[in-house]
Amino acid sequence: MVKQELQKLGLHYTNIELGLIEIQENLTNEQKKQLKSNLAASGLELLDDKKSILIDKIKNIIIGMIHYSEEVPKVNYSDFISEKLGYDYTYLSNLFSEVKGITIQHFIIKHKT
Repeated sequence: MVKQELQKLGLHYTNIELGLIEIQENLTNEQKKQLKSNLAASGLELLDDKKSILIDKIKNIIIGMIHYSEEVPKVNYSDFISEKLGYDYTYLSNLFSEVKGITIQHFIIKHKT
């Protein structure tokens, strides 16, 4: 589905995996707008700024830990998330709270119930 939308706009990508696409070209504002609109029609969202992408990665790590992992991390969640993303946990926590309006811990608790 995403590949088709990229092809419609004549965009080339080097890598495509769940939640992340590397596009070779620099997108014009019109291309971004069109891609965002086309993806939204399919229930998907275009994240094109670094903060949004990082928040999305945090959420994916947490969801993966809770819902799809057979084993519990041997370190606490904060260390696990920080290690996976290569950022200081305080920075990640503050960013997440600022953007999402809840703490990472609260997000984890919501997904455990």
